[in-house]
Amino acid sequence: MLSSLLIVLPVFGLIAIGYAARWVKLLRETTGEGLSDFVFVLAVPCLLFKTLATAAIPPDQPWGYWVSYFTGLAIVWVIAQLVARQLFARKGPELVVSGFAAAQSNTVFVGVPMILKAYGEAGAVPLGLLLAVHLPVTMTAATMLAEGRGTSPLLLLKRLFTHPIVVGILLGSAARPFVALVPTPLWSIVDLIAGAAVPCALISLGIALRRYGLASGIGLPAVLSFLKLVLHPLIVFLLATKVFAMPVAWAGVAVLFAACPCGINAYLFAERYKQGVADASSAIALSTALSLFTTIGWLTFLGVG
Repeated sequence: MLSSLLIVLPVFGLIAIGYAARWVKLLRETTGEGLSDFVFVLAVPCLLFKTLATAAIPPDQPWGYWVSYFTGLAIVWVIAQLVARQLFARKGPELVVSGFAAAQSNTVFVGVPMILKAYGEAGAVPLGLLLAVHLPVTMTAATMLAEGRGTSPLLLLKRLFTHPIVVGILLGSAARPFVALVPTPLWSIVDLIAGAAVPCALISLGIALRRYGLASGIGLPAVLSFLKLVLHPLIVFLLATKVFAMPVAWAGVAVLFAACPCGINAYLFAERYKQGVADASSAIALSTALSLFTTIGWLTFLGVG
């Protein structure tokens, strides 16, 4: 319990700083919007560029591993959008935000330390593989769903290829053969900007929580938290252990990765489109709080707790 608390404490700490700073009026609401714009337009693209340019991707792909994780991700994404539309009257980009929040994991603060503590070196390779593709896949999917509604193919392509997230992904992929030629000062700039992504995003989230609270009610955030913390890892566990043959550590990493709370990028995405911000911020806060208990449950279930 204590180790799990120490893992999620920095998340709550940075959110609380943003919340308190707005509460005592040290920061304005526009500061949160500015921070989220910076993170979405500069910091996250730099993070994606660095991740994709330097990621070690094996020549033989572990297809069972990919299928297990991303099938679970797709299922909870679809369920979240259906529930948000049918039961909570969400529409347009709000639906995409709900699906994104239920499917995308908080890997930096919760996933990485938890998985490495659980599996050590045996979990490093499967963890690195998921880290390399998880955010690019989810961000691209969310962008296409949000931008593609009622849009002509040419306009959609224009929006995609000028979208900051997609630009970061494309540049990172294109830079892979030339990584050794990139000057060290340039890498230092990329590292500094990318390193600001998580703290700035969490402080911005704290400001948003002060503004919205649980304005969307507890219903939808609770559903999204259940999908993220329980259903997603359960589907991954069944596929990784019952359908596909893979090492125990690989299956465990996929399950724990899926069991992470809702990722901060759902909030950034909502801020970008100015829709579903209350849903995303509430789901992130609630799922992060509940993950203290669900994480212990999954670690115990997998026999590594």
